[in-house]
Amino acid sequence: MLLSDEAYRKIEKELAKFPPTKKRSAAIAALTIAQDEKGWLSPEVMQEIADYLGVPAVAIEEVATFYSMFNTRPVGKYKIAVCCNLPCEMTGSDVTAQYLKEKLNIGFGETTPDGLYTLVESECMGACGDGPVVLVNNKQMYMRMTKDKIDKLLEELK
Repeated sequence: MLLSDEAYRKIEKELAKFPPTKKRSAAIAALTIAQDEKGWLSPEVMQEIADYLGVPAVAIEEVATFYSMFNTRPVGKYKIAVCCNLPCEMTGSDVTAQYLKEKLNIGFGETTPDGLYTLVESECMGACGDGPVVLVNNKQMYMRMTKDKIDKLLEELK
């Protein structure tokens, strides 16, 4: 087994929310639990989830590759997503993205050599009035980002 007993307990808790014939409905939750534990979703982990839920592997792969919150390749300890939709761009997300690229010396889709940061573009995060917006590890949102706020965030993440 690639996932811990604790991960399977969490998946079982999610499965309990759905009828027994609708296990596929727990795919997003199961993938989130697996990614939180492993850092990314390898083909083997996705296959294990598919087997556990009793669904075809392709059904799990479709979910994992459709949503940008899932990592289907290794990422840094901190995945920093920058909203690049128009409302955030109008408030400076292009400046935020460029500053992060220069500061981390990487481009979108790349990871720093120390494995600490991965920088990615993101679609709308639903905080259009607070742009530019940055999301760290799909869990913590930072709004109205400035160069000073970016410096402080990177220092805190170290």
